[in-house]
Amino acid sequence: MRNVKAIFRKQIKDTLKNPMVLMSFFIFPLVAWMMSAFATPEMEGVPEEIAQMIAANMPNLATMMAVMFAGMGLIPIVAGVIAEDIEKKSLRFLSMAGVKPTSYLLGVNGVSFFFSVLTALAFGLISDFRGPDFWIFVGSLLSGVMASIFLGATIGILCKSQQAASGLTMPAAVVLGFGPMLAQFNPTIARVLHPLYTQQLNVIADHLSGMATGTPLWQPFAIIWANVAVLGILFAMVYKKKGLKG
Repeated sequence: MRNVKAIFRKQIKDTLKNPMVLMSFFIFPLVAWMMSAFATPEMEGVPEEIAQMIAANMPNLATMMAVMFAGMGLIPIVAGVIAEDIEKKSLRFLSMAGVKPTSYLLGVNGVSFFFSVLTALAFGLISDFRGPDFWIFVGSLLSGVMASIFLGATIGILCKSQQAASGLTMPAAVVLGFGPMLAQFNPTIARVLHPLYTQQLNVIADHLSGMATGTPLWQPFAIIWANVAVLGILFAMVYKKKGLKG
């Protein structure tokens, strides 16, 4: 447990010293806030079609950006941190110091989850959800965060360099982060992406907004946690086969 705390504190310091990684946790809620505050249908020079689309989707701006964070923003962060430590041989020194790989993973991923909690709360404040709906939305987003952490950690272990991790996370990030936004405008894409946890975040947001009243709330949560379980098993298999080879 002491090793986990030490890795956690070290990773916190490294994250605070890295403005690019730190900004990745807050750029999405910042953009959501700016869009909600300034991107109004009454903006001068905005074509009527665009204005109508903005008016129709204004309540969904925060949730769309939250889904993009869970899928597109978080996976590269987790994969990049682990792949960078593997590439720089940092894990060898940690191993020599008696740090177990599981302690390393708990410490590193714990930092990602910690900052993701702050991000989720920021999205909750920006959204129109209040009371119990606020916590349901935050809880669903953090459930998706856990799935993304498992996926990012799996990719990080598979890659020998940070550059390789960036290339491998890009397709997954685009599908998981950008796909659900397209699904808001295309029912066919929504059906195709239905099994994915990021799409189910859309379903929960629609349910809380009163736009998907026919869907019991437990169903999207069940699908999200099924994703978490599958990705957790995948991570365990990859970790058992390859480990953290620094």
